[in-house]
Amino acid sequence: MTRRSEGVTVLTESTTEVVVAGAGPTGLMLAYELALAGVETLVLEKLPQRIEQVKGGGIQPRTAELLESRGLLEPLLRRAMPRDPVGGRFAILPVPLDCTPWRTGHPVPIAIAQWEIEEVLEERAIAVGARVLRGTAVSGVEPDDGGVVVTADGLRVRARYLAACDGGHSTVRKLLGLPFPGRSGTHQGVLADIRLSAVSSLVPQQTQRMGQAGQAGQMVSLTRHAGGYWAMLVPLGGDRYRFTFGRAEQVDSTTRDTPVTSDEIAAALQAVYGHETVLGAVDSSSRFADATRQLEHYRAGRVLFAGDAAHIHAPLGGQGLNLGIQDAFNLGWKLAAAVQGRAPSGLLDSYHAERHPVGVQVLHHTSAQRVLAGPNPSEDVAALRDIFIDLLRLPDTNRHIAGLVSGLSLRYELSGEHPLTGQRVPDTDLVTEAGPTRLSALFGSGHAVLLDLAGTVPADLRLPPRVDLVRATCADGVGAAALLIRPDGYVCWASDSSAVSGDTVLDALADLVAPVSR
Repeated sequence: MTRRSEGVTVLTESTTEVVVAGAGPTGLMLAYELALAGVETLVLEKLPQRIEQVKGGGIQPRTAELLESRGLLEPLLRRAMPRDPVGGRFAILPVPLDCTPWRTGHPVPIAIAQWEIEEVLEERAIAVGARVLRGTAVSGVEPDDGGVVVTADGLRVRARYLAACDGGHSTVRKLLGLPFPGRSGTHQGVLADIRLSAVSSLVPQQTQRMGQAGQAGQMVSLTRHAGGYWAMLVPLGGDRYRFTFGRAEQVDSTTRDTPVTSDEIAAALQAVYGHETVLGAVDSSSRFADATRQLEHYRAGRVLFAGDAAHIHAPLGGQGLNLGIQDAFNLGWKLAAAVQGRAPSGLLDSYHAERHPVGVQVLHHTSAQRVLAGPNPSEDVAALRDIFIDLLRLPDTNRHIAGLVSGLSLRYELSGEHPLTGQRVPDTDLVTEAGPTRLSALFGSGHAVLLDLAGTVPADLRLPPRVDLVRATCADGVGAAALLIRPDGYVCWASDSSAVSGDTVLDALADLVAPVSR
């Protein structure tokens, strides 16, 4: 892509359909979705190799459902770590969330390191045709009416679109001069995978259930406060532990880019868990903060933003990685349709219209969690926490909060009168002409699915590309006779009628998924 002329490096321009900036979970998930749809996709990542550091270590139930629909969940489950079998926590409060009322096959979050997720997604993205260039930092972005030119470490690539998935400090966002409104963080912490060569009696020997009563009848908390620190120490097996800590009272002025030292970790360990607790080794470490910011628009012409490049928030409830992956599922099929000239009017703009409100909601409830989970709560916050604990014990409240944190309650505001419109369809058993299957298995190709459960769809209907007609029976029922389900698993049209006209189905397709030929 480069050549030298009289000692001067001259950039030669290459082309691709989509450039994805950033090879984190969001960027790699998007690259997989685009390549699966046949879109020429190039991922540019500034890091020369993946860093096996601790961050983003959980897959929420809705994300698990989406990954399963592409056949990506099984390899991740093989790498998962054991964890307490509860449906997550809100603000680290001692009441487990129960996701089972949401009819999901994955009611418990999956504990897995982010780098493991990235490794699986990168392998699968490359297998379906995406290219990943590491050690290639984006340094220039020049959008125009026909596309965007991306400059990166000796490369000059012209693409139809650029997807910025390059994190909270997004280079693309800064190069375009886009504001990132919100508020700065008030607390900073360290997350580390460590090994202990000696432990005191204060070190937990097994993962504590936060809803479990202690000897005095009080609720056990994973969080300890001592020596000016707050800390959580979670056993991972053998001598391995996940250690999270921060200053309880004084403001930590250390920047997020400052390396975490062994001395810093050892000091916090001994302050909270006693001098008998000895640090043996640090496997990986990273810093985090609780700033809250969100782009006003997720699309700037030919540039689209997803993941932390579009929104950042307090790391509570295990939301960040999941919010980004779900951004990618929403954007992927729409961007592919736009690139390939088969998108209905406004489809690509619907990415911002649908995902920006979801980001607002997550920033809203993580802000609430930040107050409730603060390391040094006032009397008023302590009282509020007690009230909220009581509320979480009520089934309806618990179901509502579980739906928010897990992503299972998400419903998009789509046009249509049927009550299923905009909702996810829980996975269920089907029987098709080819035999028994699961609903989730119908989406491995990334196509939309027209699911006919009552023989209501005309047999001679001509569907557009990347829309599959599946006739099946379902013992459990899904609440409709026929459904049009988008590639990201959300219903965009449904009917209870025992017979629907072909024009009705084609109108729904033309408006919401793909243009049709009649």
